[in-house]
Amino acid sequence: MKLFQVIEELVEEKGLERSVLSSIICEGMLAAYSKRYPELHFQVDYDKKTDEISINVQKKVVASVTDDDTEISHRKAKNINPSLNVDDTIWVPFEGKIGRIEILRAKQVIANQIRHIEAEAIFNEFKDKKDTIVHGVVHKCERNGANIKIDDALAFLPKSLTIPGEKCNVGFSIRVLLKDVLTEPRNDNQLILDRVSTLFIEKLFELEIPEVFEKLVEIKRVVRIPGYKSKVAVISNDSNIDPVGTCVGVGGVRIKPILKELGTEKIDIISWNESLEHFIKDALKPAIINRVELVDNKNANIFLEEDQRSLAIGKMGQNISLASQLTGVNIHLVQSSSQRLDLNEERQQDYSGLDDLN
Repeated sequence: MKLFQVIEELVEEKGLERSVLSSIICEGMLAAYSKRYPELHFQVDYDKKTDEISINVQKKVVASVTDDDTEISHRKAKNINPSLNVDDTIWVPFEGKIGRIEILRAKQVIANQIRHIEAEAIFNEFKDKKDTIVHGVVHKCERNGANIKIDDALAFLPKSLTIPGEKCNVGFSIRVLLKDVLTEPRNDNQLILDRVSTLFIEKLFELEIPEVFEKLVEIKRVVRIPGYKSKVAVISNDSNIDPVGTCVGVGGVRIKPILKELGTEKIDIISWNESLEHFIKDALKPAIINRVELVDNKNANIFLEEDQRSLAIGKMGQNISLASQLTGVNIHLVQSSSQRLDLNEERQQDYSGLDDLN
């Protein structure tokens, strides 16, 4: 195959300009010859008309040649260029050969340069999309994550940033948060995706709920245990808008697409309240709370009936943990007719016997 055909194939496959590829190939050949003959100065050019690469070496014009590699006689030089004098320099075709090691060096330089140009193009294309939701198609499933095709680029969704219990299905469409755009690939990955962060939840709300996107309804705080539940505190910047109802939609029409995206993960939407007592009550839903007693700004006693205790705690203590994170308060459960139950003690208990805890 001729060099021109190789360049054409790379232009089509990589989407690079011919002039850029020609320059890269010449750079690779220059590296190869320089490695084999480090004491010589080379010039490499590609002639598209002849489809050939010319390798020229710089020589000094001398009266009497003592080194054929670096010198040329004045008589020979004048045959090439009559205006040349002794001590001038001239570029002449180089007839030396390179071996397998030098050819491998050329290939390495060419491959590295192409990767660098591709990485630069991907970075420029996606840098402004960082921290936004992008649509992709699952391209390949691996043990440590999945390759997702976004437009014509491949991005990586690490297993650690995948919602627990989520299955990887090749060919399925998926929405992901573009977590990071690297200037150069790291472990062959340049675009890093995420589906477990609270920012992913926020961006899904912005996509599905116009009032959130327009800041008429503001997300004040999100806490999340991926695969189990998210709690989202919202507030309205318009007195005529109910923030929770707006996010849920009539018959759940707005929240359903978000829930579908999250699989089995649930979402509690809570109205932000400046009254910490009311806010804690709402944060512990679906449990019904009788009374909240603030011990200080960091601790609260929660009085509730025995049958509400398991709902407040949630599966493996996760509901009460999320409520504590959302409100910024250490929550201590107190049975209305009994003594206080410390949160840390609750977490140490075995909840395996509780039925369908939220």
